Amino acid sequence: MRHEPHFNGADYIPDRDWDRLTTQLGRIFNCMKDGEWRTLSSIHDVTGDPEASISAQLRHLRKDHFGSHTVNRKHMGSGLYKYQLIPTAEQQELF
Repeated sequence: MRHEPHFNGADYIPDRDWDRLTTQLGRIFNCMKDGEWRTLSSIHDVTGDPEASISAQLRHLRKDHFGSHTVNRKHMGSGLYKYQLIPTAEQQELF
């Protein structure tokens, strides 16, 4: 079952933000769906998205209304983390 992204927040305006955030989420999901471990910097190198946005979108992917995917995180030292996305079995494609 596919889940339509449901963004929210005090500054979220659907007409202004939905297309941009949905496209960004798709780029990040497609980069990460292979299950490889990556830093925010290495995801940025593939997608071109800001690291803060990547981090926020990875948090979204854990939420029910974004698919309840597993996003693992491991500390590499000196404040550096790597992330791994394990898509749910029923949702190997985001949209």
